[in-house]
Amino acid sequence: MPSACLNRVIAVLSLLLFRQVLVSILLGQSLSFLICGSAVTSGLLQEYGVYIPTAQSFLNYLLLTLVYTTWLACRSGDKNIVPVMKARGWKYLILAAVDVEANYLVVKAYHYTTVTSVQLLDCFTIPTVLLLSWLFLRARYKLIHFGGVALCLLGVGALVLADVFVGKNSSNATNVLLGDVLVLLGAALYGVSNVGQEFVVRSFDRVEFLGSIGFFGCIINGIQFALIERQEVANVDFSSYQIVLCLLGFACCIFIFYSLVPIVMSRTSAASVNLNLLSADFYALLVGLFLFHYTFHVLYFFSFVFIICGVVVYSVKPPPTSDPSPQSEVSGREEDSLITSRVLAQEYSTDENTQNPA
Repeated sequence: MPSACLNRVIAVLSLLLFRQVLVSILLGQSLSFLICGSAVTSGLLQEYGVYIPTAQSFLNYLLLTLVYTTWLACRSGDKNIVPVMKARGWKYLILAAVDVEANYLVVKAYHYTTVTSVQLLDCFTIPTVLLLSWLFLRARYKLIHFGGVALCLLGVGALVLADVFVGKNSSNATNVLLGDVLVLLGAALYGVSNVGQEFVVRSFDRVEFLGSIGFFGCIINGIQFALIERQEVANVDFSSYQIVLCLLGFACCIFIFYSLVPIVMSRTSAASVNLNLLSADFYALLVGLFLFHYTFHVLYFFSFVFIICGVVVYSVKPPPTSDPSPQSEVSGREEDSLITSRVLAQEYSTDENTQNPA
């Protein structure tokens, strides 16, 4: 009987491990699809001669404000927007500023440097997230995690190499050094934003985070948009339904993305989310084959395989972190542990009944 019990235990643990990895990949890739959608709609807008990235981001922050800030304002007690802002408002202001400027810097970098440089240097977000998670969330990484990250970065390398081979990197770079610095700064800010978000959603809840970020982001992004893109927006032909649909499509993709990220981070981590998002370029390429007549190269496929394999390797054993949450909610990982305990207890009880029949 001991061997039978051991086999059952191994089977249960294998099932839970498979479930954990599968959920991590499915959640992460759903975010990647949304990023792909935002990239495709932005590409279509550029095809129509519309380039207003700051104004596009403003639509997202406006939606977050209308939905989550309103939700936060309708709450009662300590979860209402007034006590939240009194206690932590300045922290959300900083996170919102970091998020807004990260988006702006990376988009602005495309004006100065090459697509290849942006794709490569944007990966600086990953070591930033790993370092900040280690410092502030007390994440403890093992060799398997670095192996997963290495596989993902190898996939990015294959993607960039494929772009070089098909000539996709033939854009005119006006100031490569400035562009590269902007990408690195933007990537570092993304890392700060992601780790800050992971800490908040584990400490409090996503409605508080999204409502606060939406409120402050709307103000900061709105001021920036009014200062630097007012004329570009005035020149947009809003009577064109194609342009309006692309703007709405972009806003919906990013709004859903922002809404889902806290949920995914509560079950995985900021590092896992960023590794999953590396596959967004592959999905955008597949769509671009039909919409923008991109050229396919076999390295694109290998890039996707490397990234997914890296995510799987990283997700097999999530790095332990300290739990900053004062709440008593059961997280996805705690739920898995409870399921394991219940199943094992049931198996033990079954074996006892078998060995000691009434």
